[in-house]
Amino acid sequence: MKKQLITLFMLAFVSFGVSAAAFVRTPGGIKATIDSIDVEVEYYTPSAVRILKHDRNSRQDDGSYSVIAKPAAVEFTVKESGKIVRLQSSRLRVDVNTSTGDVAFYAPGSGCLLKEAGMAVSGIDDCGDKAYKVRQSFMLEKDEPVYGLGNLENGKLSQRGVNRKLMPGNVEDGVPVFVSVKGYGVIWDNYSPVDFIDRDGVTAFESEVAQAIDYYFIYGGDMDGVIAGIRNLTGDVPMFPLWTYGFWQSRERYKSQDEIAGVVKKYREIGVPLDGIIQDWQYWGNNYLWNAMEFMSPDFANPQKMVDDIHGMNARMIISIWSSFGPQTKPYRELAEKGLLFNIETWPQSGISHIWPPRMDYPSGVRVYDAYSPEARDIYWKNLSRLHDFGIDGWWMDSTEPDHFNPTKEDFDTPTYLGSFRKVRNAYPLMTVGGVYDHQRAVDSTKRVFILTRSGYTGQQRYGCNVWTGDVTSSWQNLRNQIPAMLNFSLTGNPNVNSDLGGFFCSAYNNAGPESAVKNPLFRELFVRWMQMGVFTPMMRSHGADIKREIYYFGEKGDPVFDAVADAIRLRYSLLPYIYSTSWNVTAHGGSMMKALPMDFPGDKKVWNMADEYMFGDNLLIAPIVKACYTPELITTTDENTGWDRKEHFDTNAADVDVDFMKPVTVQVYLPAGTAWWDFATGERHRGGKTVEKVSDIGTIPVYVKAGSIIPVGPDVQYATEKPWDDLEIHVYPGADGTFTLYEDEFDNYNYEKGAYSEIKFKWDDKSGQLTVGDRNGSYPGMIGDRIFRVKIAGSDKTATIRYSGKEVTQKF
Repeated sequence: MKKQLITLFMLAFVSFGVSAAAFVRTPGGIKATIDSIDVEVEYYTPSAVRILKHDRNSRQDDGSYSVIAKPAAVEFTVKESGKIVRLQSSRLRVDVNTSTGDVAFYAPGSGCLLKEAGMAVSGIDDCGDKAYKVRQSFMLEKDEPVYGLGNLENGKLSQRGVNRKLMPGNVEDGVPVFVSVKGYGVIWDNYSPVDFIDRDGVTAFESEVAQAIDYYFIYGGDMDGVIAGIRNLTGDVPMFPLWTYGFWQSRERYKSQDEIAGVVKKYREIGVPLDGIIQDWQYWGNNYLWNAMEFMSPDFANPQKMVDDIHGMNARMIISIWSSFGPQTKPYRELAEKGLLFNIETWPQSGISHIWPPRMDYPSGVRVYDAYSPEARDIYWKNLSRLHDFGIDGWWMDSTEPDHFNPTKEDFDTPTYLGSFRKVRNAYPLMTVGGVYDHQRAVDSTKRVFILTRSGYTGQQRYGCNVWTGDVTSSWQNLRNQIPAMLNFSLTGNPNVNSDLGGFFCSAYNNAGPESAVKNPLFRELFVRWMQMGVFTPMMRSHGADIKREIYYFGEKGDPVFDAVADAIRLRYSLLPYIYSTSWNVTAHGGSMMKALPMDFPGDKKVWNMADEYMFGDNLLIAPIVKACYTPELITTTDENTGWDRKEHFDTNAADVDVDFMKPVTVQVYLPAGTAWWDFATGERHRGGKTVEKVSDIGTIPVYVKAGSIIPVGPDVQYATEKPWDDLEIHVYPGADGTFTLYEDEFDNYNYEKGAYSEIKFKWDDKSGQLTVGDRNGSYPGMIGDRIFRVKIAGSDKTATIRYSGKEVTQKF
């Protein structure tokens, strides 16, 4: 470790020298000059600063694409003591070593939060432009966990010991943001591919091309505060419509408008709730018409009727759009004429559809567009308007990385509106998703923008998008990987994340022929558990290839697998008042939907790297069953030639065995210390800080409620807005004082931004056993006036009916 640190400090001395430095106070901080290097510290808030280190002789600040906040007027003091210049605000102390240029951060009245451990800047030529390769190292405590870095599929919660190139991809989106259990976070604000390195006691970010070392340090007091601070810098999260939180059905793909409308009709007939349906690719016809943003296939001859039919069944529809265009499309021709297409290899590679491997002797000619260009984004929306005019409810923006096959150096030399592709590579999803959001907001305020997209980046949460974890393969390990991947993505400030429930590719389970996986008990068990986990994610969406994914292909009422999936969907709908209120907490207060356990229980070291449990909102502990209980996961064999080379495969014989999915099994759940917990299903109370055994069957989802919680439960519905919330159950879980704010608005449009919403605060006093329903705050058109709250106290038979008209009511139990 010492050798590594010496090497890093030598890099700093080589780059910056050790001569005495001058510094000047600036309106927001200081600027210290060390040889030819300026080190700038600027307060953005009392608890957030920007650190900028650059060659003073070639000062270029291209600004930030992720950070949209401007520095606020912050009161701070500056003192000099030897080589240290100390800045102090009410919330954050920053020390700058004017010999090395290293910076250290302190919380008031406590020890060091984080200190730099050397830096390196070397000049490079980036396609004729002067630029730099930059590296900044930090020294973390030995056992200090850090989180974030995007939705990496490594199965880890803490990212200590990880060495990864961070950039957008299909099944991973590397985001250069990390958050510490100590209550601080770092946003690395460069847009070329970034290496994250954590080894030998040093943690570092390194960018291939940049104008400067450029990052933000945020002190939040706790991890919730850090996330709120990240959003304060990079943008708040707009509200999604209520219907986005219902159940979504999709598959690769519906091949006609009759088929997609028929799926909605079937759900209504069998009485399983559904709010959304998604049309995947190729409604435009062949690959030469790729992403034409028009219904060119004869199987979609009357798209307006399709949309109207779906709306007539009280469902919503979103549709697949891409970041690339086929050569026979209108947008391709317009973009090509203006030089706004990239010449990189992307999907689909062949113009011949439905063939794998692709016929490369018939190249598709599909090209990615320059989303960095405002003009290109205008052209994109102009063509997308054709679909918007049909009344389609949202956008499935696929391949927003974008897909980039067989990359070459010349590919990264490609000029964009903002410089070389290499320079701004990581910002591509931010730009293309932001372009759609901004354009729709400019022309339509009647419904909220909703974008489902495959890639995300720092700040993208402000663009009304939910990022899914890509085309993951159906396996138990991939199911397990989704939980830490989604939690860590949320910890970059992006709270809206989901996965293909069931996994995208499931062909390994089609052991008895095409689409036989729906009858294969190995896949049926995996599918149920993935769906159950999906109840407690920001978007519950069944999707995938290789089989039809609709619930009715898995049996009918009375079949344990069918019933387990149907019960999971209904549970989702019963929690809509809780989920929608939590989404308001995300928007208004910087909260999170999915929360890693160390966010709420940092003092319990047992949860620091717990990757299979999480909080959903502030009250519900989710411990989804992510290991096979009834069927084998994988069969491992030893290679006879080497004696150690393992080969893993599915036991296809097990697919022919009858499985009793109702046979009781026992799973273990750890309940974090510091509170008591209530079993959501049974009402049994447990103390925290211990592992409990939960008797389960295929229909069981282990969910525990934190003592002091107040959970609103909604009506039994077929779609989210079918019934008003005028008769809600309110479940109170004693053992601690608690509050909950029920949020309501018109469930769509942007009137909430103008104050058209209401909040009702529930307060439980545990000592007195009294529930107070406070005065209603605010109003909106169509608001419920008089209503009923049916209160149930967990662990007892105590109930009460409260009639509420907007004025404070108290009820003693």
